[in-house]
Amino acid sequence: MSSSSTSIMDNLFQRSLEDLIKGFRLQLLGESNFISRALEEIRREIKSTDLSTKSTALHKLSYLAALHGVDMSWAAFHAVEVVSSSRFQHKRIGYQAITQSFNDQTSVLLLITNQVRKDLNSANEYEVSLALECLSRIGTHDLARDLTPEVFTLLGSSKSFVKKKAIGVVLRVFEKYHDAVKVCFKRLVENLESSDPQILSAVVGVFCELATKDPQSCLPLAPEFYKVLVDSRNNWVLIKVLKIFAKLASIEPRLGKKVAEPICEHMRRTVAKSLVFECVRTVVSSLSDNEAAVKLVVAKIREFLVEDDPNLKYLGLNALSIVAPKHLWAVLENKEVVVKAMSDEDPNVKLEALHLLMAMVNEDNVSEISRILMNYALKSDPLFCNEIIFSVLSACSRNAYEIIVDFDWYVSLLGEMARIPHCQRGEEIEHQLIDIGMRVRDARPQLVRVSWALLIDPALLGNLFLHPILSAAAWVSGEYVEFSKNPYETVEALLQPRTGLLPPSIRAVYIHSAFKVLIFCLGSYFSSQETTSSALAQESSSGSSSMNAFTHGSILNLVNVIERDLGPLSGSHDVEVQERAKNVLGYISMIKQEIAEKLNLQDNETESFGVAAFMEDVFSEEFGPVSATAQEKVCVPDGLELKENLGDLKEICGEFLKPMESNSVSYTDKISFSVSKVRIRDQQEASSSSSPPHEASSLLAEHRKRHGMYYLPSQKDDLHSDGTSSDYPLANELANEISQDPFNPKRKPSQSKPRPVVVKLDDGDKSRITPQAKINIQTATEDESLSLAIQSALLVKNKGKEKDRYEGNPYSGQQEKEESSRIEHHQKSENKKKKKKKKNGESSKHKSRRQNEIASASEQVLIPDFLL
Repeated sequence: MSSSSTSIMDNLFQRSLEDLIKGFRLQLLGESNFISRALEEIRREIKSTDLSTKSTALHKLSYLAALHGVDMSWAAFHAVEVVSSSRFQHKRIGYQAITQSFNDQTSVLLLITNQVRKDLNSANEYEVSLALECLSRIGTHDLARDLTPEVFTLLGSSKSFVKKKAIGVVLRVFEKYHDAVKVCFKRLVENLESSDPQILSAVVGVFCELATKDPQSCLPLAPEFYKVLVDSRNNWVLIKVLKIFAKLASIEPRLGKKVAEPICEHMRRTVAKSLVFECVRTVVSSLSDNEAAVKLVVAKIREFLVEDDPNLKYLGLNALSIVAPKHLWAVLENKEVVVKAMSDEDPNVKLEALHLLMAMVNEDNVSEISRILMNYALKSDPLFCNEIIFSVLSACSRNAYEIIVDFDWYVSLLGEMARIPHCQRGEEIEHQLIDIGMRVRDARPQLVRVSWALLIDPALLGNLFLHPILSAAAWVSGEYVEFSKNPYETVEALLQPRTGLLPPSIRAVYIHSAFKVLIFCLGSYFSSQETTSSALAQESSSGSSSMNAFTHGSILNLVNVIERDLGPLSGSHDVEVQERAKNVLGYISMIKQEIAEKLNLQDNETESFGVAAFMEDVFSEEFGPVSATAQEKVCVPDGLELKENLGDLKEICGEFLKPMESNSVSYTDKISFSVSKVRIRDQQEASSSSSPPHEASSLLAEHRKRHGMYYLPSQKDDLHSDGTSSDYPLANELANEISQDPFNPKRKPSQSKPRPVVVKLDDGDKSRITPQAKINIQTATEDESLSLAIQSALLVKNKGKEKDRYEGNPYSGQQEKEESSRIEHHQKSENKKKKKKKKNGESSKHKSRRQNEIASASEQVLIPDFLL
């Protein structure tokens, strides 16, 4: 049978895409097996010489790739074959497959250049449309460079269907091949005067994208955009133009005065909410200095807020959030509406209302707004409840609690948050409880009271999300036990049987805090025994009401309680809990006998007094906050090479990095060989240890001489008297980092309680550059060459103009000269940088082809006068 007969038979019995979809619907189970069988069938059919069979197979493959993620890169060449067909149906399937599967690394990408050029020059506008859509999806530098003349021709096409698609493709061509700006930009600008709304919409959309990347490059076209803003009645075109003017007005303030009146006129006459919202966003983002426009915007926002449609209400809240940074009064005027929106059924509306309320928070109303939000948190769903809690925590802790004046109130608020049924923000509350304790001395008494209330609350033990809060409460109770009214009750709360519900890591914190309480009580008891005067005892207590309340019976009872409760924990399966318990029990065994026998405890030579005094000194060091950049302040010691190339690592560690001689050795043989090698090495080390000391020293000195760069300097004069190195600063140098009153807030005369001192580090709370910000910087650098090409094209275009296009054009001749000088200065600086790199020995062969083209384009101050 001939090959043509085989192709006809394959085509007759080939399953179509509809058959494939019907087969999928019949597959209740085993869908992956059906896909595998379908792929086998497609691989067989796609090799056919008949284009109808091949295109049908490619169509089915495109469907599987789109909906089921099947890899179709292997069919790239077959897609090129189908595109070359003269039938439009085949060509459409081929272009669809190419746009789905091709990327910059596709090996057959260059094979479609001539076919795309042929289709771009076709008399069939639909074939031209397919080629343009394909170029907009997969256009590379080479494709954009080779097809720029065809795109330029299509920009002047008499067919609106073709021209609007060519305008859309220009953006991709400009991004990939910057020299295309010189060829196509004039014709692109001419389309701004088109009377066809489709053409105008397409070209304005292109300039909107260009202005988003670099507004400065589009500033000379402000007269054309102004004309569109005044004359156009197409809402979508006006929205794009408003986006452009929002960018341009931010860099040319005088332009805002010119466009404010047309924008306000659009807001008054239009009934389209989308256009009104864009006018509102343009005014508040770029024209906020125009008082009349801002008042009109606030009135329009009010109309959005009272709408029953949740979508319009959300837009009103979103617009209000844009107004808030510069015009907070507008938010305060609509405070009641915003609070009411917190009870809306739409979660997006509630979330936007929450963000607005947090934008209103300041030192005066933080208590009121927090009370409102806590009431909503109690009756909200778990997701929104935790969003409320997180918002309050973030706002109150911002910039080291700058809006908090009454820390006793805020600590109590943290305790209330922990008791909200749906609370899952335990880690954030834990961090703030500890952080406030370290930063704010005046808040520590209230912290201890709130912590004790949390420790005795049985409802918190069963919530896994609140266990971090209990850990913080236990730590605070032990660290600041001197503010406790009854340390005995604190110990009972820390060692209650219900703590068995906690994870071992938190139980270890409980045990350690109980140990701190015991040390404090013993120290207070011994101190009271040293003096006979109650006045002196009161002075040594430093204001603690429990210092002089300890008697021999109470101390002995406390020791017995701790010993009883920690006894079972000394056999715990968790090593941390076991170690903590045994440490406390070991300490008790040292002092209990003397306390029980009631010896002469006034004698400073007794063992109990010495041990208690020593442990009290151990826990006397106060914790403070540590800067987030503390590690960066540690100086690198001289001689420590952190960035040196470890090329000689193989020479140093050759004994360990040496590969096995035979690859046929089994895994167990390798293990036994390694073990025996280690034993031999240990024996050699043991024998060498018996050699004279000077032999080992000479070997060490020889190794240090060979590999000195990996050793730290051994100068003994670098050490202080206490043994610390002068190269390393202390971990917590609060004396240099803490400012006693970093905020100095202005208070009302009626405030009876001054704001306590909050420890704030010099750079602990400063924002740092995020990875996303670095990516944005790199993207801006890449777009700079495209902006330079556009500015150069506009410079030549504007040099042919003798006056502005409309009266009062803010981009006057003076600005044109400034723009010209700015571009020339930028180009000169680029040339200097390149010369400097050349002097430093940087080879041009390491630069990519695209970088060379950008550099050559930027060197030309004036381009040929082809735009006129």
